[in-house]
Amino acid sequence: MKMEIEMETVVKRFRDYISFNTQSDEANDKECPSTPGQMVLAKHLAEELRAIGLTEVTVDEHAYVMATLPANNGGGAPVVGFISHLDTSPDAAGGPIHEQIIRAYPGGDIVLNKEKNIVFSVADFPGIERYKGQDIMMTDGTTLLGADDKAGVTAIVSAAEYLMAHPEIRHGKIRLGFTPDEETGRSADRFDVKAFGADFAYTVDGGELGGLEYENFNAANPTIVFHGRSVHTGDAKGKMKNAVSMAAEWQQMLPAGEKPEYTEGHEGFFHVHTIHGGVETVTMEMLVRDHDRAHFERRKALLDDMAAFFNKKYGEGSVEVHHRDVYYNMLEKIEDGNLYVVELARAAMEEVGVEPDVQPIRGGTDGARLSFMGLPCPNLFTGGANFHGRFEYLPLPSLQKAAEVVLAIMIKAGEQCKAVNERK
Repeated sequence: MKMEIEMETVVKRFRDYISFNTQSDEANDKECPSTPGQMVLAKHLAEELRAIGLTEVTVDEHAYVMATLPANNGGGAPVVGFISHLDTSPDAAGGPIHEQIIRAYPGGDIVLNKEKNIVFSVADFPGIERYKGQDIMMTDGTTLLGADDKAGVTAIVSAAEYLMAHPEIRHGKIRLGFTPDEETGRSADRFDVKAFGADFAYTVDGGELGGLEYENFNAANPTIVFHGRSVHTGDAKGKMKNAVSMAAEWQQMLPAGEKPEYTEGHEGFFHVHTIHGGVETVTMEMLVRDHDRAHFERRKALLDDMAAFFNKKYGEGSVEVHHRDVYYNMLEKIEDGNLYVVELARAAMEEVGVEPDVQPIRGGTDGARLSFMGLPCPNLFTGGANFHGRFEYLPLPSLQKAAEVVLAIMIKAGEQCKAVNERK
């Protein structure tokens, strides 16, 4: 039986979801969700899931939505989960979104907004030309589109709806989860792995067609504090200790080629992204990233060595390093007896005509944190590109394929009972 989720279905659903402004707020770390629009969409989504026929649909006070697609194969198969997030990035305006579809994209630049002279330039984003001839959704150039991650929500719900409409297709128990505040890095904080109750899962939060990711950075976000001494500039010789100068020296001491703008693939980096303060005190926010755990620890140790050097040069207490690990490379957990989860996704992609494109993530994913919480969780593509900006776009055939890959995994997972149960 050929399984094809209708294009009209996924496009209509995606348009519905992006009509909700769910941009999260990094500054609001006191409330979850960080913005009220996320709860509005959570409640709307829960009602939709109930209408489709899913069971155990819940929305908690923090806008985490969970639901069950009951097994119809007699039981015994592992429980597979699918997870995506409700919020959109704070990096660009989140709404109102005025989407448009470029029909049978002919190639070349695209005028998104004639009135404001906003043009999508192929010179800036040449990757779009691989989608010539396809329908591509964009905005009018004033907001992001929201494919990150409403395309993921669309793929998961559309696949579940298809199975509910085709009870003759046998499958095991399937769990769906939708989270707030992923873009602030806090969505896994309150995710109840035990309540979710899946043996393994997939985040549907990746990029372009074919993406399959199960390797990500180890990540730390250290804060460096420089303590100076302010003295009137007319009488400063031999007395002033300028924290701004120390911060500039620190930046120059970091390995020159090991910064985001010079690295790719598995290469790690140091990144200074925020500095604020004055002569007395400067606070510097950094990112430390590396796929290799040993190299990651050495990078953090280098910062401690630099601080020791500064404290010897400028006096004890001049520099403080406050380390904060954020997440680790999920590969460590996937390779530990869970590679079958990746192979299942590969097989599903190939079944629906999608070539798997396995690349290391130069960032993080909820799946990384969930994997270390006991839920093996690789990441699947959604089809979108240029996330977090006003030139985001979504080739519609890629969105359709994302939904069909989720559907194929749902079905294939029901056939994996022997392999998974033997691992338990």
